[in-house]
Amino acid sequence: MGNPISQEGYDKLREEIRRLEDVEMPKIAEKIAEARAEGDLRENAEYHGQRESQGMMQAKINQLKSRLAECTIVDKSDVPKGIVAFGAKVTVKDLADGSTEQYEFVGPGEEDYSGDVMKILTSSPIGQALTGKKVGDKAEVTIPRGVMKLEVVAIE
Repeated sequence: MGNPISQEGYDKLREEIRRLEDVEMPKIAEKIAEARAEGDLRENAEYHGQRESQGMMQAKINQLKSRLAECTIVDKSDVPKGIVAFGAKVTVKDLADGSTEQYEFVGPGEEDYSGDVMKILTSSPIGQALTGKKVGDKAEVTIPRGVMKLEVVAIE
């Protein structure tokens, strides 16, 4: 199975691809045409800058399309209860300092690290370490600054 994603997340990614292809790419193509009309392309910084923007935009579109192709739409109501899985809200205790954090396991395009409940990718290191765990289970996660030791204290 590919990366799990909700229908909302899937639609959000598809809409972003559509916007880039149907709105942003034509704007860049128009700017390239205007720059080309200015004459000598060898010394036309605007033309070369827009060509570079076009290449970067196409790379972003391709990246989003390949992310979408790797996804499988999952109905959160079908997710098993009582274990950490896609769609679950999990409260964990950091065994190093006793602090708690809440994570919601989401698919590509839905991640958000700014709220009280961090929406993290199921495929992230923390997501992979906690998937399949139950309340009371412990997990170790290797992160850039060392190893986090976590205990699952609640699953919603």
